[in-house]
Amino acid sequence: MENMPINENVYRTYVDILRRELISAMGCTEPTALAYCAAVARETLGALPERIVVEASGNIIKNVKSVVVPNTGGGRGIATAAAIGVLGGDAHAGLEVISRVGDEVRARLADYLKQTPIEIKPLISDNVLDMIVTVEAGSSSARVRIANEHTNIVLIEKDGRVLTQKDPNAVPEEEDLPDYDLLNVQDIYDFACHCDLDDVRDILDRQIRQNTAIAEEGLRNDYGANIGKVLLKGGNDLRTKARAWAAAGSDARMNGSELPVVICSGSGNQGLTASLPVIVYARGMGVGEEKLYRALLISNLITLHAKTGVGRLSAYCGAVSAGAGAGAGIAYLSGGDERDIAHTIVNTLAITSGIVCDGAKSSCAAKIATAVETGIFGYEMYRHGQQFYAGDGLVVKGVENSIANFGRLARIGMRETDREIILMMTEQDTH
Repeated sequence: MENMPINENVYRTYVDILRRELISAMGCTEPTALAYCAAVARETLGALPERIVVEASGNIIKNVKSVVVPNTGGGRGIATAAAIGVLGGDAHAGLEVISRVGDEVRARLADYLKQTPIEIKPLISDNVLDMIVTVEAGSSSARVRIANEHTNIVLIEKDGRVLTQKDPNAVPEEEDLPDYDLLNVQDIYDFACHCDLDDVRDILDRQIRQNTAIAEEGLRNDYGANIGKVLLKGGNDLRTKARAWAAAGSDARMNGSELPVVICSGSGNQGLTASLPVIVYARGMGVGEEKLYRALLISNLITLHAKTGVGRLSAYCGAVSAGAGAGAGIAYLSGGDERDIAHTIVNTLAITSGIVCDGAKSSCAAKIATAVETGIFGYEMYRHGQQFYAGDGLVVKGVENSIANFGRLARIGMRETDREIILMMTEQDTH
């Protein structure tokens, strides 16, 4: 770290953020979190539940109702996620809770769903990410609650006796929780340029390996609307391939692939969007491994920075932030500096920040393709001397101020949009 234009505290914080965020997960993170909650409830109960009650916040309902849950034979929705969690989930595996479900468990799932009453209730909560799973067997019961973060257990009860409890409205309590407020474009660029790659190589190698594998799976087989394959029918240039590979990873992930993904900002789709376009461009341009690593550092950290002000779940499509990250990473691969990256981010956010999140499902892949295209276009605009200026809609002077503005739009301005989307999606179930 000698002669590095970034202080040691910021450097260590960025490494900690990457280690905390770039983790492996199997299946869409919301149903996986629900399966994890159910697995912990079953372990606490100490018996196979005879009845299950799932209480879930609107955003959990939205993101679980339509997506395929891996290792369930194509099953979808809340009841399936809870059932596979209690039947075969590993209560100690976090977001890989259902990664080792065997054939025997899969074979029992359909009968268990038929025989076991599973009640689903809306959970009124100040937390957009909130769920409670209550399981019963005989006269015994257990209750587990997760809030704010996908694996943040805030309550465990057994037969009415509290075993673990934390404030569900508090930021997840971690002694070493990194300070996300230290994220900014200048320091991210300096960190990426000077980082000792031995500090992050294992994380990035896993991201490259796992996310490439699921993209290949999506292009090889039939998943959802096959957005990745459709894109490649229109051409095989680098720009199209970048969109197609990111979309193909989502095709597979949203439609039941059992391959793991390295997530970013709590989302597999954002992890795919932030990484695969950069990987495709690096390989197509023939750049070395070191430059690819540094471009991925920029893409991942810019994604996290743009998403921090948004929150984990909202009506704002997280692929938008990741598309800006991917555009920034591609700008770096193309020789861009901090200024190019800053303008790429602003240009990108100014175009696609109106895309809504209406849950996890097949169309996420098409939104990802759009976000990646806009990220690349945002860089191309600036490379050709064009940009959006302060006063152009929500764009204000300074990249950090613009990022904050779009975060405010997502977190506060789209709150009513989120409520209406959830209402419309739940009304569909009654018709």
